Amino acid sequence: MRFAFTDDQILFRDTVADLLSKECTPEAVRWAWADDTGRSPELWSALAEMGIIGLTVPEAHGGLGMDEIDLLPLLTEAGRVAFPGPLLETTAVVAPLLAENAPAAIADRWLPAIASGAAVATVQLAGQPFVADAHVADLLIAQHDDRLYAVPGDKLRLTPQQSVDGARRLFSAEFDAADAELVVSGDAGWKAANHAFDRGAVAAAAVLLGLAEQMISMTVEYVKERRQFGVPIGTFQAVKHHLADAELKVSYARPTVWNAAYSLAHGRPEVSRDVSMAKCFASDAAELVARKALQCHGAIGYTTEHDLHFWLKRSWALSASWGDAAWHRRRVAHVLLDD
Repeated sequence: MRFAFTDDQILFRDTVADLLSKECTPEAVRWAWADDTGRSPELWSALAEMGIIGLTVPEAHGGLGMDEIDLLPLLTEAGRVAFPGPLLETTAVVAPLLAENAPAAIADRWLPAIASGAAVATVQLAGQPFVADAHVADLLIAQHDDRLYAVPGDKLRLTPQQSVDGARRLFSAEFDAADAELVVSGDAGWKAANHAFDRGAVAAAAVLLGLAEQMISMTVEYVKERRQFGVPIGTFQAVKHHLADAELKVSYARPTVWNAAYSLAHGRPEVSRDVSMAKCFASDAAELVARKALQCHGAIGYTTEHDLHFWLKRSWALSASWGDAAWHRRRVAHVLLDD
């Protein structure tokens, strides 16, 4: 199978990349670590105006009605700038989940608000102990066994949790049953939750690609400037090997992520296998690139004053989220053995 993005998809990606490079600078990410909420409503609104937030919302509800293939390059660009915000949860997971499963009353209430940028959404599926960005969420989709509930953000009781990534806030969330609306249940509930998990895993893999690509770029620029023995350290063979290993790992991961997005968008029967292949390859790639980037930067890479740590810590956080590499390898083994 030959996979290539269309001219329109590439143009949209480049437009988003241009906006993010101007509005989501390393200084903006550093601010997100220190600010009380760590979120810029202005940037979220700008992304909504471009149609990014509502990309997976059906056109009937004010969105673009696009799929995982269209979203994939945008998530990669978000990873490239370590974007601080629940784009993954809102656009990649919650919006399509509501579009496919929610009763009309819930869909009509939340999908137009998501598309316009007026509502921020997050999600907590079975096995996920904490909720990302619950402090700014207007809507939480929470799984209890075979049931998925929609809970308004102002009805949540939140307890902050420690996170390795200060720009990715984590919370434990509690709510009263009276404040939750049932979205879907039964066999359809299990199917919706599993599909949401697959979407989250592929979205995380796409973000990890962007994080890894940016860490390689940052490291290349650093080794061209850092000098030892009168020459740039990038001329040392050992440094070249580190960077070659990093680029090779990302090059192997990239097509698996594209293939998983294609499987999701087209409902292929191999979707579980493809999703897990993508997530374990992307997690492994990001973790290896992080190690190589840190080794090439040396001691300065450990410091909070250097920008590298924003990408390191986001890659560590997402590698462990939506199933780590070991979990997804076991899932692939089960799929193959069952077949």
